[in-house]
Amino acid sequence: MPKYYCDYCDTFLTHDSPSVRKTHCTGRKHKDNVKFYYQKWMEEQAQHLIDATTAAFKAGKIASNPFAQPPPAMMNFAQPPPGMNFAQPPPQMAASFPPPGMNFPPPIRPGFN
Repeated sequence: MPKYYCDYCDTFLTHDSPSVRKTHCTGRKHKDNVKFYYQKWMEEQAQHLIDATTAAFKAGKIASNPFAQPPPAMMNFAQPPPGMNFAQPPPQMAASFPPPGMNFPPPIRPGFN
């Protein structure tokens, strides 16, 4: 029977059976190795992005501070648009809400009635 090789742990298991794989994959050392593998992969991806950004900045493709000036058209969020009243829901939604002080009925769970 062929042996099973675990890429994360860099080791061979005694034999290839579902119970041996399951026991191995639920072990602490295997879980630590998987966590370390993906953590290292994420760090490499982040470093790649940093290197690409640095190269683009040095090539002059990125402004020195892209956030220095505000965007050309800022919306005024202090006032709602004309005709909008946030104190009450729109008429089409008003029917779906219970009156103030009343709660929604409990959800119906199949098999528990």
